[in-house]
Amino acid sequence: MKYVMLLMGTLDEARCGAEDDGATMEEFIAFDRELEEAGVLAGGFGLDGPELGTSVTIPEGSDEPLVTAGPYAESREFVGGTIVVDVANIDEAIRWAARSPGARHGGRVEVRPMLEF
Repeated sequence: MKYVMLLMGTLDEARCGAEDDGATMEEFIAFDRELEEAGVLAGGFGLDGPELGTSVTIPEGSDEPLVTAGPYAESREFVGGTIVVDVANIDEAIRWAARSPGARHGGRVEVRPMLEF
């Protein structure tokens, strides 16, 4: 079964830059290599910073989209990327999520079963 690991970060972490003790790109590359070698990596990607995002919504009673630059103002957390693993069950997906650099340094990894149509 496939599970998506959502790599969650905070806006404060995004502003800190490379000099902080957050997870480094090298840590993520090494983790991806581990997943590949174990034969469970099924996909994934990183996302650029939330300040480059655009939010689109259709307000109630309207047919026109409301387009807003950047993340919601009150949002402190954002998705920094995803990793898709193909494993036997949720317990195995959680074990892999716990090994992710995204789960350390104040980050969080949300694990969800992937719907396949």
